[in-house]
Order: sequence, then structure tokens, then C-alpha cells
Amino acid sequence: MAFTLAPLPYAHDALEPHIDTLTMQIHHGKHHQAYVDNLNKAIAGSPNENKSLEELVAVAGSISPAVRNNGGGHWNHTFFWESLAKPGAADVVNAPSGKLADAITAAFGSFDEFKTKFGAGGVGRFGSGWVWLIVKDGKLEISSTPNQDNPLMDVAEVKGTPVLGVDVWEHAYYLKYQNKRPDYLAAIWNVINWNKVAARFDAA
Repeated sequence: MAFTLAPLPYAHDALEPHIDTLTMQIHHGKHHQAYVDNLNKAIAGSPNENKSLEELVAVAGSISPAVRNNGGGHWNHTFFWESLAKPGAADVVNAPSGKLADAITAAFGSFDEFKTKFGAGGVGRFGSGWVWLIVKDGKLEISSTPNQDNPLMDVAEVKGTPVLGVDVWEHAYYLKYQNKRPDYLAAIWNVINWNKVAARFDAA
């Protein structure tokens, strides 16, 4: 069964001024669509054709590079869109609360320290990739992955359950921020859907 691209959970201009409309249109409608299209081509007529996205991601090390990269791209981007929300929306609070806030403080010392370390993880990812907040052995950790890999993959250097992931490929920020990845990572906090992150943390 072919994979499809779901619509964004908000309008293309919803994340302005932090993520611009044109970037969202190209990032979702062109880049993410290409991952879906290329994934469908890569699995057509193969034993992977009837597997779920989660099943494919879990065995990334034993599938073709085309399935690994495009399957990861589809999973990662879907996760990313759901991690964001319109500034001022009920889901966009200044900081998480409850059990998630307690876990962040326990792992990193404070919410501000977490943001600093998460930003450093994104800036420090050489080339294209992702920075993640994951649950590993019941505790929160920050990790990063190259290309379209993620912490659910058997090939991940640090494995865990993602609760937040931010795209640090240049296509995610270059139109607005050019080569200033730190500025993009600083601005992303204005559009994080902390209610969604908290729900993922509770489930993990």
C-alpha cells in the first residue's frame, strides 16, 4: 500500500515570522513529497511493500539506502510537522510543565540549560541531519543523527524514543536564516508544540 503525504496540521504561513511561508511550502510540498514519492518507488514490488513506516525504520540497517533514506525522511518530517504549532496557539507555551518539565530539570539542570544543549546538538551536527530529545532507559537525552536517520533505527548511534526532533538540513531554514543555523535553532522555540511533546513523553 503506497504511502501518502498528509497535509500540514496548520496553514503554510502559521509559523511566521519564525519559519517563513515559502520555506514551509517548499519544505512540505516539495522536499517531503519527494521522500514519499521516492519511498513508494523504492518499495514497489519488493517484500517491503506491505510494511508500515515504523517497521521499515526499525530495520534501516538491513534495507536498501533508498528505502532507509526516504523512509526516514517521511517519518522524520511527519514527526517534525506535528512538533510545531502556530505562535500564540494554546499548544505553544513558554515552557513545558508537569512530568516533562521535571524530567528536563532532572536531566539538564533547567529548561534554559536544556535549550542551550539542544541548540548545541543541532549546531554541532556536521552537514545535514536532525537533533532529538529522546527517552532512553527512562531518562531524557539529547542526540543527533545524520541525513534522514532517527533514534528508532537499528543503526542509530544513540537509540531511544523520540519526543522532539528538529530538522537541521539547510532546506529547513536557508531561505530565511541563510547559513545562520544557530539563529534558526533559537527561533524554533517560539513554535514548539509542548503539549504534543509532553504527550509523547507520557507515552514513552
